[in-house]
Amino acid sequence: MINKLVEEIKKKQAPVVVGLDPMLDYIPAHITKKAFEEYGETLAGAAEAVWQFNKGLVDAVYDQVPAVKPQIAMYEQFGVEGLMAFQKTVQYCREKGLIVIGDIKRGDIGSTSKAYAVGHLGKVTVGSKTYAPFDEDFATVNPYLGSDGVKPFMDICKEEKKGIFVLVKTSNPSSGEFQDRLIGQEPLYEIVGKQVDAWGRELMGESYSYVGAVVGATYPEMGKVLRDLMPKAYILVPGYGAQGGKGKDLVHFFDKDGLGAIVNSSRGIIAAWQKDPYKDRFSPENYADAARAAVLDMKEDIANAVL
Repeated sequence: MINKLVEEIKKKQAPVVVGLDPMLDYIPAHITKKAFEEYGETLAGAAEAVWQFNKGLVDAVYDQVPAVKPQIAMYEQFGVEGLMAFQKTVQYCREKGLIVIGDIKRGDIGSTSKAYAVGHLGKVTVGSKTYAPFDEDFATVNPYLGSDGVKPFMDICKEEKKGIFVLVKTSNPSSGEFQDRLIGQEPLYEIVGKQVDAWGRELMGESYSYVGAVVGATYPEMGKVLRDLMPKAYILVPGYGAQGGKGKDLVHFFDKDGLGAIVNSSRGIIAAWQKDPYKDRFSPENYADAARAAVLDMKEDIANAVL
């Protein structure tokens, strides 16, 4: 799947992933009104609004970006109905030819880690049949529990030719409380980066590994160091847009050929209709057009900085 991701980035000239992280506050009133009329002000109604919102977004941007990244917590908050909306979203994105990065940030050990990996990336056997429950192409993984938590994902990735992105240096302000702590003379994030590189060399695609890394756009100098430490790892870069990252911050995340990284924007795209400079140009009914405009602006910003 890493080979397909690189191919799609080249084809669409867009190292961009759209974060499908819906909150009810982001969804225009005409969508929630219709969903509530059908299902009531219930968890099912909320999930239906999320699904219809996502569908409009995907229809507007699928030809411009290679990948989407649904954050499962935004769906889990609505319980089982929300997870059904997550599943429908993943399936629809795949039908549209998009690569799906399941932002699940799972991190456990042994059989539990394997069960997470099977549920999101692999296949589960039920009697004489097998099923791919969620069937994302990539998943985000928390490495805090060590190799016991990551290896089961790697085993499934090897079977299914899928991939993972391991959290190395996250974009949130308090990430340094643990990730920047010195172990001897090295910060913890560098030690994790070296381990990601080692894991990745066990599971190589054509040019890059099936084991990628998450490194926040809000820490460009650290990104430069980690790019050198993980030359074969594709880097998923959150923190663009709403969290403050800009195109100029991204230069060091990429290789000399302009590959090696894919940049995520969530609120900056899916809620663009509520924000400058789009809110004066697009009505709530045209929220998807606003998202498309934000994608095009993001692509231009990154291209001007990186290429």
